[in-house]
Amino acid sequence: MIPLSRPMLGPEEMSAVAAVLASGQLAQGPRVEEFERAFRAYVGTREAVAVSSGTEALRLALIAVGVEPGDEVVVPALTFLATASSVLMCGATPVIADVDEGTFCLDVGAAGRAMSGRTRAVVPVHLYGHPADLDPLREMCEARGAALVEDAAQAHGARYRGRMAGSIGAAGCFSFYPTKNMTTGEGGMVTTDDAELAGRVRLLRQHGQVAPYDYHRLGYNARMTDIGAAIGLVQLRRLEAFNAARRRNAALLTEGLRGCVVTPSVEPWAEHVFHQYTVRAARRDALRAHLKERGVGSGVYYPEALSQIEVLRGKSRVAGSAPVAENLCAEVLSLPVHPGLGEADVARVVAEVRAFYD
Repeated sequence: MIPLSRPMLGPEEMSAVAAVLASGQLAQGPRVEEFERAFRAYVGTREAVAVSSGTEALRLALIAVGVEPGDEVVVPALTFLATASSVLMCGATPVIADVDEGTFCLDVGAAGRAMSGRTRAVVPVHLYGHPADLDPLREMCEARGAALVEDAAQAHGARYRGRMAGSIGAAGCFSFYPTKNMTTGEGGMVTTDDAELAGRVRLLRQHGQVAPYDYHRLGYNARMTDIGAAIGLVQLRRLEAFNAARRRNAALLTEGLRGCVVTPSVEPWAEHVFHQYTVRAARRDALRAHLKERGVGSGVYYPEALSQIEVLRGKSRVAGSAPVAENLCAEVLSLPVHPGLGEADVARVVAEVRAFYD
């Protein structure tokens, strides 16, 4: 079986975890601080705050930029639920805007039409590892007094016009879930150049305490463990090699699948890191069943647009409609692209997809 994804863990990660276990300092200790320093240096921001998940990174970043009950936050229609649920956890309303048909990311025009006098933030998602078009979104936010918060959960190492994803908005939010381009087992990170914003996130992640039992506001338990941070330090050193392997595999897939399915497009201003290699496929569900029978993993990210998800109805607002995202959800299929694949694996994926359509 060729799996759709696989965490790339080895002896270095195991040794790093063993060292933490031997130290007895398991949570919010020196490895977390070291990981924060290394990650902010990699992304190129002045601050990085480690938290317990990508969802918590989004929630705490939104609170830190001032999102409150009654506010609205613009989110793309094609994304994981957490992009919207983190807004709801702030007491605000997600406003769902359609996506660009080429990049699958938040459409700039749709985002502008979705903004209102209540808009406190816009959250573009760098979907599948391709950056959203950030400069015009940032200009719109600045003109309307809203914060640009990047959902970079799938974009570790991606670049927008030469700048790292997560370094351009008021804050960037990363996930280190096991299937991401790098992992800490579970965890997240908020990146920013704003020291005060970073301070608010640090306060929020640890029950609002500035010192033991000295509470300055209500907060949460959103700490990262030193075990996770130790894994993250090793994974961060390997990230560029991981991403290079993903791009090599993606190039082979694109060459092999040309004319068979609609392969991913990459804008000239973007450096894609292919968290997912996502095609648009005719008879998608039948193709997926065929691949499963032949021992090739695949995935649908996402089967429903946010505008179609039942649990969001009555809690969100759709700006006009989201036909692009809804149509994409009937066609998108992610194929294996992870760094654990060899050329023979990629060739087999190509052969099985082509066999379905021949």
